[in-house]
Amino acid sequence: MLSRVANSIYWMSRYLERAENVARFIDVNLNLILDMPKDFGEQWAPLVNITGDYELFSERYGAPTRENVMHFLTFDRDNPNSIWSSVRYARENARSVREIISSEMWEQANRFYLMVKDAETNKSVAENPHNFYTSVKTESHLFDGITEATMSHGEAWNFLQMGELLERADKTSRILDVKYFILLPDVQTVGNAIDNIQWAALLKSASALEMYRKHSKQIDPIKVADFLILNRDFPRSVHSCLSRAVQSLHAVSGSPLNAFSNKAEQRLGRLLAELNYTQIDEIMAGGLHEFLDNLQTRLNQVDDAVFETFFALRPVTGGSTQQQTQN
Repeated sequence: MLSRVANSIYWMSRYLERAENVARFIDVNLNLILDMPKDFGEQWAPLVNITGDYELFSERYGAPTRENVMHFLTFDRDNPNSIWSSVRYARENARSVREIISSEMWEQANRFYLMVKDAETNKSVAENPHNFYTSVKTESHLFDGITEATMSHGEAWNFLQMGELLERADKTSRILDVKYFILLPDVQTVGNAIDNIQWAALLKSASALEMYRKHSKQIDPIKVADFLILNRDFPRSVHSCLSRAVQSLHAVSGSPLNAFSNKAEQRLGRLLAELNYTQIDEIMAGGLHEFLDNLQTRLNQVDDAVFETFFALRPVTGGSTQQQTQN
């Protein structure tokens, strides 16, 4: 497969997953605001901090109000990580590899783009934001289902899986990190009803509340972190994502799972091995935020290694390759 084609497939899936997860960021904050006491106040700056785009946001908008943050993360065409930009980039990548993906996948990517474009025009998000962000998540899920049912599970599919799973692992860690940026009014509220509401909203944002309830009856912060990071069965947990990404990576390279033949396999395999032998008590003792921040850095390093291994084999001109734009 040409490196250009593999690169487009990889980023097509990353951008669609990114759009879905930005919708999750916003939706969890909207849910929190509905459930919080009126005197608690709205906090929107943390969402921009989590995505790593606060400097760009400050230059363009100034105050992190609800309207400013929602527009920046949803429809701002100059924000490369907004939902609009992500869906547009995904559609452009899908168009460039139409001979590789199925026609149904292309049609769904196009429908997704047109839905977001229409929402920008008719201003429906301001009137009913929950419906719009739910639609974004649904369109992403439809693309995943269509891909699973209509695309041969060969080399192209494995590149697509790698992109989606690495992006999902990163965003699950960031959704978890939201809790530690949206600060409670004071330390006395930790463990009370407000704290529990926030953790429940966080689980909902990762579509994990129901599965967590089957795993643990009561919401406990340490168990929530354990479920979203280390659980091996829940498909949006960090461990589950990285485990499946490793399988796709080795399927592409042809090397055995217990060895590595390139830098991408080495970095991703080492990260997964550490998670295999890590316990949540060790993570909490060292600081959950610190662990997640380090995890995100290492996921970016894995992405860099994937680019160097598979997409930068030949000189590239004209901006035909894409680098991750989110810290």
